[in-house]
Amino acid sequence: MMRVLVTRPLDDALETAGLLRARGHDAVVAPLLGVSYRDGQALHLDGVQAILATSANGVRAFARHTSRRDFPVLAIGSQTAQAARDAGFSEVRNANGNSEALAAAVRGWVAPSAGALLHAAGAEAEGRLADLLSTAGYAVRTEILYDVPSVAELPEAAYKSLTDGSLDAVLLFSARSAQVFAACVTKAGLGAACGRLIAVCISEAAAKPLSGLIFKEIRVAPRPNQASLLECLG
Repeated sequence: MMRVLVTRPLDDALETAGLLRARGHDAVVAPLLGVSYRDGQALHLDGVQAILATSANGVRAFARHTSRRDFPVLAIGSQTAQAARDAGFSEVRNANGNSEALAAAVRGWVAPSAGALLHAAGAEAEGRLADLLSTAGYAVRTEILYDVPSVAELPEAAYKSLTDGSLDAVLLFSARSAQVFAACVTKAGLGAACGRLIAVCISEAAAKPLSGLIFKEIRVAPRPNQASLLECLG
Protein backbone atom coordinates (compact mmCIF):
# COMPACT_ATOMS: atom_id res chain seq x y z
CA MET A 1 0.00 0.00 0.00
CA MET A 2 1.14 3.52 -0.79
CA ARG A 3 -0.02 6.84 0.68
CA VAL A 4 -0.65 9.12 -2.28
CA LEU A 5 -1.21 12.87 -2.48
CA VAL A 6 -3.99 13.82 -4.93
CA THR A 7 -3.74 17.47 -6.03
CA ARG A 8 -6.62 17.76 -8.53
CA PRO A 9 -9.70 20.01 -8.18
CA LEU A 10 -12.00 18.57 -5.54
CA ASP A 11 -14.59 16.69 -7.65
CA ASP A 12 -11.89 15.08 -9.78
CA ALA A 13 -9.70 14.41 -6.73
CA LEU A 14 -12.49 12.53 -4.97
CA GLU A 15 -12.95 10.31 -8.01
CA THR A 16 -9.22 9.61 -8.21
CA ALA A 17 -9.10 8.92 -4.47
CA GLY A 18 -11.81 6.29 -4.89
CA LEU A 19 -9.84 4.58 -7.64
CA LEU A 20 -6.70 4.62 -5.49
CA ARG A 21 -8.54 3.07 -2.55
CA ALA A 22 -9.93 0.37 -4.82
CA ARG A 23 -6.31 -0.49 -5.65
CA GLY A 24 -5.43 -0.73 -1.97
CA HIS A 25 -3.76 2.66 -1.58
CA ASP A 26 -4.42 5.45 0.91
CA ALA A 27 -5.34 8.80 -0.70
CA VAL A 28 -4.68 12.25 0.73
CA VAL A 29 -6.95 14.75 -1.04
CA ALA A 30 -5.41 18.22 -1.16
CA PRO A 31 -6.58 20.23 -4.20
CA LEU A 32 -4.09 22.76 -5.54
CA LEU A 33 -6.51 24.01 -8.20
CA GLY A 34 -10.17 24.90 -8.03
CA VAL A 35 -12.92 25.29 -10.62
CA SER A 36 -15.05 28.42 -10.92
CA TYR A 37 -17.78 28.23 -13.57
CA ARG A 38 -18.74 31.27 -15.62
CA ASP A 39 -22.49 30.97 -15.54
CA GLY A 40 -23.59 34.40 -16.75
CA GLN A 41 -22.83 34.26 -20.44
CA ALA A 42 -25.07 33.03 -23.24
CA LEU A 43 -23.87 30.41 -25.69
CA HIS A 44 -24.52 30.85 -29.39
CA LEU A 45 -24.99 27.35 -30.77
CA ASP A 46 -26.28 28.08 -34.26
CA GLY A 47 -24.16 26.29 -36.84
CA VAL A 48 -22.36 24.11 -34.27
CA GLN A 49 -22.08 20.45 -35.27
CA ALA A 50 -20.19 19.06 -32.24
CA ILE A 51 -18.55 19.92 -28.93
CA LEU A 52 -14.82 19.60 -28.40
CA ALA A 53 -14.18 18.52 -24.81
CA THR A 54 -10.64 18.58 -23.46
CA SER A 55 -11.58 18.19 -19.78
CA ALA A 56 -14.40 16.86 -17.64
CA ASN A 57 -14.83 20.37 -16.26
CA GLY A 58 -15.38 21.67 -19.78
CA VAL A 59 -18.22 19.20 -20.22
CA ARG A 60 -19.74 20.13 -16.87
CA ALA A 61 -19.43 23.84 -17.67
CA PHE A 62 -21.11 23.42 -21.06
CA ALA A 63 -23.91 21.37 -19.53
CA ARG A 64 -24.63 24.19 -17.07
CA HIS A 65 -25.25 26.59 -19.97
CA THR A 66 -27.78 24.61 -21.97
CA SER A 67 -30.27 21.78 -21.60
CA ARG A 68 -29.42 20.53 -25.09
CA ARG A 69 -27.81 17.12 -25.18
CA ASP A 70 -28.16 16.44 -28.91
CA PHE A 71 -24.62 17.50 -29.82
CA PRO A 72 -21.96 14.87 -30.36
CA VAL A 73 -19.16 15.26 -27.81
CA LEU A 74 -15.64 14.69 -29.12
CA ALA A 75 -13.63 13.96 -25.98
CA ILE A 76 -9.90 13.99 -25.38
CA GLY A 77 -9.91 11.01 -23.00
CA SER A 78 -11.91 8.46 -21.07
CA GLN A 79 -12.61 10.59 -17.99
CA THR A 80 -13.88 13.46 -20.14
CA ALA A 81 -15.98 11.03 -22.18
CA GLN A 82 -17.50 9.58 -19.02
CA ALA A 83 -18.32 13.08 -17.75
CA ALA A 84 -20.21 13.68 -21.01
CA ARG A 85 -22.21 10.47 -20.59
CA ASP A 86 -22.94 11.35 -16.96
CA ALA A 87 -24.23 14.75 -18.12
CA GLY A 88 -26.69 13.07 -20.48
CA PHE A 89 -24.94 13.21 -23.85
CA SER A 90 -25.62 10.05 -25.82
CA GLU A 91 -23.19 10.45 -28.72
CA VAL A 92 -19.70 10.54 -27.21
CA ARG A 93 -16.41 9.71 -28.89
CA ASN A 94 -13.12 9.23 -27.11
CA ALA A 95 -9.71 10.04 -28.63
CA ASN A 96 -7.96 8.53 -25.59
CA GLY A 97 -4.95 10.83 -25.80
CA ASN A 98 -3.87 14.46 -25.93
CA SER A 99 -4.69 17.47 -28.14
CA GLU A 100 -2.79 16.00 -31.07
CA ALA A 101 -4.65 12.70 -30.75
CA LEU A 102 -8.00 14.47 -30.52
CA ALA A 103 -7.27 16.64 -33.56
CA ALA A 104 -6.32 13.55 -35.56
CA ALA A 105 -9.44 11.68 -34.43
CA VAL A 106 -11.74 14.61 -35.23
CA ARG A 107 -10.55 14.55 -38.84
CA GLY A 108 -11.90 11.01 -39.11
CA TRP A 109 -15.10 11.65 -37.18
CA VAL A 110 -16.60 14.82 -38.66
CA ALA A 111 -16.21 16.93 -41.80
CA PRO A 112 -15.34 20.65 -41.78
CA SER A 113 -18.27 21.34 -44.08
CA ALA A 114 -20.83 20.06 -41.54
CA GLY A 115 -20.46 23.05 -39.23
CA ALA A 116 -18.37 24.65 -36.51
CA LEU A 117 -16.82 22.88 -33.54
CA LEU A 118 -17.37 24.48 -30.14
CA HIS A 119 -14.49 24.02 -27.72
CA ALA A 120 -15.78 24.15 -24.13
CA ALA A 121 -12.60 25.43 -22.51
CA GLY A 122 -11.14 26.81 -19.32
CA ALA A 123 -9.31 30.11 -19.03
CA GLU A 124 -5.95 28.32 -18.85
CA ALA A 125 -6.53 26.23 -21.98
CA GLU A 126 -3.85 26.26 -24.63
CA GLY A 127 -4.78 27.05 -28.22
CA ARG A 128 -3.03 23.98 -29.62
CA LEU A 129 -6.18 22.03 -30.47
CA ALA A 130 -7.86 24.96 -32.22
CA ASP A 131 -4.69 25.66 -34.19
CA LEU A 132 -4.39 22.06 -35.38
CA LEU A 133 -8.02 21.87 -36.47
CA SER A 134 -8.07 25.32 -38.05
CA THR A 135 -5.09 24.32 -40.16
CA ALA A 136 -7.11 21.28 -41.30
CA GLY A 137 -9.98 23.53 -42.41
CA TYR A 138 -12.31 23.35 -39.40
CA ALA A 139 -14.05 26.37 -37.90
CA VAL A 140 -13.36 26.20 -34.16
CA ARG A 141 -15.31 28.42 -31.77
CA THR A 142 -13.63 28.56 -28.36
CA GLU A 143 -15.86 29.41 -25.41
CA ILE A 144 -14.14 30.10 -22.07
CA LEU A 145 -16.65 28.64 -19.61
CA TYR A 146 -14.67 28.28 -16.38
CA ASP A 147 -11.61 29.46 -14.48
CA VAL A 148 -9.08 27.35 -12.60
CA PRO A 149 -7.72 29.38 -9.68
CA SER A 150 -4.73 28.02 -7.78
CA VAL A 151 -3.93 27.99 -4.07
CA ALA A 152 -1.25 30.31 -2.68
CA GLU A 153 0.08 27.76 -0.21
CA LEU A 154 -0.14 24.06 0.52
CA PRO A 155 -3.49 22.83 1.88
CA GLU A 156 -3.26 21.64 5.48
CA ALA A 157 -3.55 17.95 4.55
CA ALA A 158 -0.64 18.22 2.11
CA TYR A 159 1.50 20.23 4.52
CA LYS A 160 0.94 17.77 7.38
CA SER A 161 1.62 14.69 5.25
CA LEU A 162 4.80 16.17 3.80
CA THR A 163 5.99 17.31 7.22
CA ASP A 164 5.40 14.00 9.01
CA GLY A 165 6.94 11.95 6.19
CA SER A 166 3.90 9.74 5.71
CA LEU A 167 3.56 10.26 1.95
CA ASP A 168 4.93 7.86 -0.64
CA ALA A 169 3.86 9.55 -3.88
CA VAL A 170 2.17 12.56 -5.46
CA LEU A 171 0.01 12.47 -8.59
CA LEU A 172 0.29 15.43 -10.97
CA PHE A 173 -2.30 15.65 -13.74
CA SER A 174 -1.12 18.81 -15.51
CA ALA A 175 1.81 21.14 -15.97
CA ARG A 176 -0.08 23.81 -14.04
CA SER A 177 -0.70 21.61 -11.01
CA ALA A 178 2.99 20.66 -11.06
CA GLN A 179 3.97 24.34 -11.17
CA VAL A 180 1.70 25.12 -8.21
CA PHE A 181 2.97 22.08 -6.26
CA ALA A 182 6.61 23.06 -6.80
CA ALA A 183 5.95 26.69 -5.85
CA CYS A 184 3.98 25.81 -2.71
CA VAL A 185 6.50 23.21 -1.53
CA THR A 186 9.34 25.66 -2.00
CA LYS A 187 7.43 28.44 -0.22
CA ALA A 188 6.76 26.11 2.73
CA GLY A 189 10.43 25.11 2.94
CA LEU A 190 9.57 21.46 2.35
CA GLY A 191 11.72 20.77 -0.70
CA ALA A 192 13.73 18.14 1.19
CA ALA A 193 10.53 16.17 1.85
CA CYS A 194 10.25 15.45 -1.89
CA GLY A 195 13.31 13.22 -1.61
CA ARG A 196 11.01 10.55 -0.12
CA LEU A 197 8.36 10.85 -2.84
CA ILE A 198 7.65 9.29 -6.20
CA ALA A 199 6.20 11.99 -8.46
CA VAL A 200 3.85 10.41 -11.00
CA CYS A 201 3.14 12.79 -13.89
CA ILE A 202 0.59 12.56 -16.69
CA SER A 203 3.05 13.87 -19.29
CA GLU A 204 6.56 15.17 -19.84
CA ALA A 205 5.08 18.68 -19.71
CA ALA A 206 3.77 17.95 -16.21
CA ALA A 207 7.19 16.66 -15.12
CA LYS A 208 9.11 19.70 -16.36
CA PRO A 209 8.10 22.14 -13.57
CA LEU A 210 9.55 19.71 -11.00
CA SER A 211 13.12 20.22 -12.21
CA GLY A 212 14.01 22.44 -9.25
CA LEU A 213 13.12 19.72 -6.72
CA ILE A 214 14.75 16.38 -5.99
CA PHE A 215 12.43 13.36 -5.83
CA LYS A 216 13.03 9.72 -5.02
CA GLU A 217 11.76 9.07 -8.55
CA ILE A 218 9.83 10.87 -11.28
CA ARG A 219 7.60 8.67 -13.45
CA VAL A 220 5.77 9.78 -16.58
CA ALA A 221 2.65 7.93 -17.70
CA PRO A 222 3.06 6.34 -21.15
CA ARG A 223 -0.33 7.75 -22.19
CA PRO A 224 -1.81 11.07 -21.00
CA ASN A 225 -4.84 9.73 -19.14
CA GLN A 226 -5.81 8.75 -15.62
CA ALA A 227 -5.79 5.00 -16.22
CA SER A 228 -2.23 5.12 -17.51
CA LEU A 229 -1.17 7.39 -14.64
CA LEU A 230 -2.52 4.96 -12.06
CA GLU A 231 -0.84 2.02 -13.79
CA CYS A 232 2.40 4.02 -13.70
CA LEU A 233 2.01 4.43 -9.94
CA GLY A 234 2.08 0.64 -9.60
